Amino acid sequence: MSLQVNLRQRVADALRTAGIDERFAAVAPAAAARFGDFQTNAAMVAAKALKKNPREVAASILTHLNVEDFCERPTVAGAGFINFKVLDTALSDAVNAVRNDRRLGVESVQKAKTILIDFSSPNVAKPMHVGHIRSTILGDSLSRIARHLGHRVITDNHIGDWGTQFGKVIYGWKHLLNRVALEQTPIDELVRLYREVNAMEENDPVLKETVRHELVKLQQGDAENLEIWKQAVSLSWKEFERLYGLLEITFDERLGESFYNDALGPLVDRLLAQGIARESEGAVCIFFPETPALEEKPCLIRKSDGGFLYATTDLATLEYREQRWHPDAVWYVTGAPQQLHFEQVFASARKLGITTDLLHIAFGSILGEDRKMMKTRSGENVELGGLLGEAIEQAMTVVTEKNPDLSAAEQHEVARVIGLGAVKYADLMQHRLTDYLFSWEKMLSFQGNTAPYLQNAYVRIRSIFRKAEAELSEGISYASSPISIAAPAERALALQILKFGEVLHAVLEDQRPNLLCLYLYELADSFHSFYEACPILKAEDRVRSSRLALAEVTAEVLKTGLSLLGIGVPERM
Repeated sequence: MSLQVNLRQRVADALRTAGIDERFAAVAPAAAARFGDFQTNAAMVAAKALKKNPREVAASILTHLNVEDFCERPTVAGAGFINFKVLDTALSDAVNAVRNDRRLGVESVQKAKTILIDFSSPNVAKPMHVGHIRSTILGDSLSRIARHLGHRVITDNHIGDWGTQFGKVIYGWKHLLNRVALEQTPIDELVRLYREVNAMEENDPVLKETVRHELVKLQQGDAENLEIWKQAVSLSWKEFERLYGLLEITFDERLGESFYNDALGPLVDRLLAQGIARESEGAVCIFFPETPALEEKPCLIRKSDGGFLYATTDLATLEYREQRWHPDAVWYVTGAPQQLHFEQVFASARKLGITTDLLHIAFGSILGEDRKMMKTRSGENVELGGLLGEAIEQAMTVVTEKNPDLSAAEQHEVARVIGLGAVKYADLMQHRLTDYLFSWEKMLSFQGNTAPYLQNAYVRIRSIFRKAEAELSEGISYASSPISIAAPAERALALQILKFGEVLHAVLEDQRPNLLCLYLYELADSFHSFYEACPILKAEDRVRSSRLALAEVTAEVLKTGLSLLGIGVPERM
């Protein structure tokens, strides 16, 4: 149990004994070190409810509060804040417990859930682009954190592998295909086929009808068209796998829209038969008169020409997931512009009797230097593969400048870890609903809230141990030495280490990995302050061993925290 949780429980006990509602027992880190380590506004909140003087309520709480074993005498400040300063001995015990815990003080959730997370979702026959970054990286980090906290997580990549574009791709494949190009750069060739046929259609209505017929043949199961489609899907997935491998992201499920195609007609028929949907101007819709926000926004599930829509597929997908995985929750990690779509789908699912917790985890956009949606100079989407390659190249420049003594292989590996980490962290450090400006200079900086800054903090700690092994003739026997907290900088670092578990649980409360990013940045800052204020290798034996152990647990928390964001750490850089 963390210090904060322990203290919250003791405040709750005091409130209950004093005849006050224990729900007021909120405890938070103190706003400033001069106030102590933790504080509670329980007296102020309770006083408002009881219509009493806050400081009198605080005094009453203090008479029932039992914290002498790990806190100095609590004090009342301001309008009624109760402040706590943890004893050095208690702080030492707590950080030693974290050090000896393989989970670094992170407690598993009391009630584990099965959570299915739908993210990334690229389209077949098209390259993944900058628009896939946020869904892919955010979804992966939430999956890692949820698993670490004890939830059962199913990661599902809902591939866009069915739709009108395949009529154009198939026609192009039959009449315009460059086999050599297909072997060398398959996605580029598929995109070329689509674009050329699309341009040809504009002034040729006969061709447009021919292309449409190719799509109909595919939908009806024509053997030749199905084989072309399967090859396009396979070639696309190989490229997706290459990028996911580079990003170290895996999926438990990767069924495309095509998998659910046969279920769409029967689903609509069932919705009509149950009175959940009805015809309207030739189309089939689900209406929500009971929901004011959706009263004028019905969910269209079959067009007047008989075609189905994304909402139809999403409902069929959800029914499959219910039967296959029996999830407690399904999270959809997609852009904010899809908010209405998911409101309609979720409301429709409720009418179908689905009670699973459904959540749209929305996010903002990535902006270019012109503060508009990030595009190439020609107006095209920036391809993800090219962007990740450039990240590694940019990092290589920094690595060769900072450490030319590394071998070429070591430089490339460090550049890979730094470059990809920089891209991921630049995305995750933002509040997910904000738009942000993509800047190589900022994300690769070794100063400020960036991945290189945190990675460098880890590397600095590892270098301390390498230096110790080289300089100390008697070796470094800190493994069994306890951590003893005394100096202010030691206290600040220990308190920051002890926040790790609380922060991870807070991340999942609102699906915000930026809280973990901010925590790691503050942890690195606390370590640098400790490093400057507290000599390590030049300290006398007992203090040196304690500080080495404190540095070691800091490194482990940094490494673990970054790994939960999908970011690696080099041993040298």
